Amino acid sequence: MQSSAKTVDEYIASLPSDRKEIILNLRNVLIQSLPAGFDEQMSYGMIGYVVPHKTFPDGYHCDPKLPLPFINIASQKNFIALYHMGLYMDKELYDWFVAEYSTLVKTKPDMGKSCIRFKKMDDIPFDLIGELCTKTTVDRWITLYQSTLKR
Repeated sequence: MQSSAKTVDEYIASLPSDRKEIILNLRNVLIQSLPAGFDEQMSYGMIGYVVPHKTFPDGYHCDPKLPLPFINIASQKNFIALYHMGLYMDKELYDWFVAEYSTLVKTKPDMGKSCIRFKKMDDIPFDLIGELCTKTTVDRWITLYQSTLKR
């Protein structure tokens, strides 16, 4: 479910109040925790944190006109989603996250390749998400991305 919002503020304003608070909390965690060099913008109809073209001119291989995506957050129909591309490409990071998540939340994480789905808003481990954000710098993300493309 992609939004047609042109700006992050427009996206947030379009959300129902219960979702707005959660997305704002996630956004604040990401802004405070992500290493320098990621830019916030609308990306694929969601709030995205990307590596800008000035840092990585090649852009995203699926559409080089777009900057390299890293993390997105979205209010989907039945859940809040956090898309973290690094979890998809870094098994060690994925394993760490799943293990830590299990110590904080009673259920297993509901995850796809890069998607973490939060159906119960009270189960969102904001501090863990903040810690997850600190584990991948822009340079590390570019290296992971390029090495995965070469495979």
